[in-house]
Amino acid sequence: MRLRKRLGPVAALSLHLDVDFTALPGITILFGPSGAGKTTLLDCVAGLLAPDSGEIVLAERTLFDSTQRINVPAAGRRIGFVFQDLGLFPHMTVEQNVEYGLAGLPRTERKRRAGLVLEAFRIASRADRHPAQLSGGERQRVALARSLVTDPSLLLLDEPLSALDAAIKARIIDDLREWNRSHGIPILYVTHSREEVFALGERILVLQRGKILAEGTPHEVLQLPRHETVAQLAGFENIFDAEAVSIDEKLGTMTCRFSGHDVFLEVPLARLEPGAKVRIGIRAGDILLAADEPKSLSARNVFSGKIVSLKQHNFVLNAFVDCGVLFQVHLTLGARDALHLAPGSPVWVILKSHSCCLLQPELFTEI
Repeated sequence: MRLRKRLGPVAALSLHLDVDFTALPGITILFGPSGAGKTTLLDCVAGLLAPDSGEIVLAERTLFDSTQRINVPAAGRRIGFVFQDLGLFPHMTVEQNVEYGLAGLPRTERKRRAGLVLEAFRIASRADRHPAQLSGGERQRVALARSLVTDPSLLLLDEPLSALDAAIKARIIDDLREWNRSHGIPILYVTHSREEVFALGERILVLQRGKILAEGTPHEVLQLPRHETVAQLAGFENIFDAEAVSIDEKLGTMTCRFSGHDVFLEVPLARLEPGAKVRIGIRAGDILLAADEPKSLSARNVFSGKIVSLKQHNFVLNAFVDCGVLFQVHLTLGARDALHLAPGSPVWVILKSHSCCLLQPELFTEI
């Protein structure tokens, strides 16, 4: 599937979609903050919204082209769409829900195709039940089966698994992947979950305000972000202003100073002149704490500080540590107990150079 040129503005909306990408067979994740344009993009592809300009091509079939005045109705696009609220008919059985899109076929063919997709998504034993009699995961499977029984050329998924726990999600994802091995269609999948991005996607598009900020594999985009918004979405809790102080090309590193502080940090080498401004992102989970001063470490950044506060979220502890700059650090409850940590405790912060991500790529190019 290809989207080319500018899709926007979208009728009756204030959002401009300025996107140009190709979605290959497999799962492409649409990722970004609320209001970024992810659902609007799906609606335009599905034919539920009409952009004022642009082009949408699916398997060499033009679905929308503003210059040629082509706009294929939603019913004629052969696109499956699963919404967050699923939209199952409560008065119909599972089998009747799945057969709904096959109304024009003979009954025997409807039952055959419904049976195959119900088996593929492990829901055949619930065929005679109504949605209210199903678990959340089973309802998700029925919604997927109903969208795929029509043999669509493209599947759109708008946060369909957001209400499910990780184990159920993983099983449904595995079944979806297995189904698509034999069908090979593009799947556009909207999610806010970083865990789903890494579990599902072969490719990710990060959107903000209707534009694509970054695209590539999940590892390329989220593990090594180059834009501050992407870093925040990827879970880089610590983002600092800094300036380059010195560069060591032989070692492949440079030294930066946190803005407004006499604290220095070694980071990966980039093409920056001394004095250049930069933003540095660091994940809270990449920072280590020690109760005693560490010695003989491979990590190049070691700072003394003290615990300002400890905040527990489920089984993760957020520690805020003042080292002249304030670091947020993720700890286990066991680490807290083993190190006897409490507000006011002296600690040492340990950070590898390559855990520091340099942001704002328009300012420099990595070597």
